[in-house]
Amino acid sequence: MNRPDLTGRTALVTGSAKGVGRALLLALAECGANVAVHYHTSADAAQTVAEQARARDSDIETTTARGDVTDPDSVDGLFETVEDDIGTVDLLVNNVGAFAPSHWEDIDWETWNRVLDTNFNATYLCSKRALSPMRETGYGRIVNIGYASAGKGLVNTTNFPYFVAKTGVIMFTRMLASDTQSDDITVNAVSPYVVENSDEFPSELPRGRPAAFDDLIQPVLFFLDGPEYISGENIEVDGGWLPETV
Repeated sequence: MNRPDLTGRTALVTGSAKGVGRALLLALAECGANVAVHYHTSADAAQTVAEQARARDSDIETTTARGDVTDPDSVDGLFETVEDDIGTVDLLVNNVGAFAPSHWEDIDWETWNRVLDTNFNATYLCSKRALSPMRETGYGRIVNIGYASAGKGLVNTTNFPYFVAKTGVIMFTRMLASDTQSDDITVNAVSPYVVENSDEFPSELPRGRPAAFDDLIQPVLFFLDGPEYISGENIEVDGGWLPETV
């Protein structure tokens, strides 16, 4: 895969100690970006990822930064750590998001809020904190991780809170793109269906397999290195899947 040159840029990927976030962060390190490994409870895993990032490119700067991305004060502290250690965030990937595949009547209030907070409110809080410095420097790229078909106005009752949250993420992406159109800042989304590290797989998958990490990495890198005139867009990485609708 061709990698863009992101030398000199500072990237923060939320939830990058494991899974999709880890894969995205290591890809950014390979592109020469200085990278911040965000974690909430997985300190040891985050440190390992930082070491792996430096192994990909010994010239980059890395840091680990703890934060609860659903809490405004914690988000502020997270960004301050990154800024103090490796510089102002130019590239933000909002990746964190809890998953609870349930009908809305089958989940409790705490779970409902956790899914909305980690997926939707975290995207809002981190984007808001990143935007002011981006506007000061005159450059920024934000990529939000959505969910396949959430932006199509369809209904998916088997993933009720997650689908609601990710639909909000797609609308927020479009609105923020509109609000930043006078700046050299772009806001886009990449929306997978089932990814290779998922805990469970449906009995039938598009093209007979889940999305590989590389399937997500390619459109994310495209947006992070993309031109300023591409903003408010959403690339679905789903192999052509459509959810059951009612």
